[in-house]
Amino acid sequence: MALWRFDAIGTRWDIETARELGEDERAAVDAVIERFDREWSRFREDSVVSSLGGGGSAELPADAADMLELYRELSEATDGAVNPLVGAGLSALGYDASISLVAGAARPAPQDWQDILGWTERLTLTEPAAIDVGALGKGRLVDLVRAELAHIPGNLVVDASGDLAVRGAAVRIALEHPFDARRAIGVATIADQALCASAINRRAWGDGLHHVLDARTGMPVRTWAATWAIADDAMHADAAATALFFDGGAELAARWGVEWVRMSTDGRAQRSSGCPVELFTAAS
Repeated sequence: MALWRFDAIGTRWDIETARELGEDERAAVDAVIERFDREWSRFREDSVVSSLGGGGSAELPADAADMLELYRELSEATDGAVNPLVGAGLSALGYDASISLVAGAARPAPQDWQDILGWTERLTLTEPAAIDVGALGKGRLVDLVRAELAHIPGNLVVDASGDLAVRGAAVRIALEHPFDARRAIGVATIADQALCASAINRRAWGDGLHHVLDARTGMPVRTWAATWAIADDAMHADAAATALFFDGGAELAARWGVEWVRMSTDGRAQRSSGCPVELFTAAS
């Protein structure tokens, strides 16, 4: 397998293909990532979502309907804990466009977000707010990159630092322990599927501050330390991995046919009944 390693959207990417990608093929992948980042990154002043921060409308991005309709399901399943207008809450705690990591007062996201954010003919905000699609956006982008490389024959792995999609032969993936990166809590085996992970030790700063917020309070979650979800596509796996931090997440995963593992902050592990994971730690 040929390996192409690069950095994009603030994370490391590894793309493994049966043959080395040509210059034009790499450029096509770069263009997919650049387009998505230019539309959805709240860390870019020139992005579509940044331009809407004060309210207004913009041309509808190609992925808006698919992602925001999935957000509707996430929000309903978690009683409002997952919300695409959580961006202001992340910024308030220091995870802002400049990555200041200087925390202020918690800022809950508006619970009437579906009245504020529209995505029919155009992407609209009827009042100032900050769109953040981090609950499923990286998974969506992994799917887009995988689709861009669909013409490449043989096995394929698209890995965006923990959010990955596999085509072809089975791959074994270690599940990193959230409290000790040198250890794994288990190993997943997947083929022609996607696996996405989320953990409170990633994008963490300050005293107990991290990127997984409860939109209802604007505060980081405290019960679960890490989640892993396996689905047919990375967007649903990423969305389920986020939902599993909250009540209702396991039930939503079951409706979607997603298998999962999660570890609590006190070290207990849970898993879905059909999850293809060998756990090294006791499951509750």
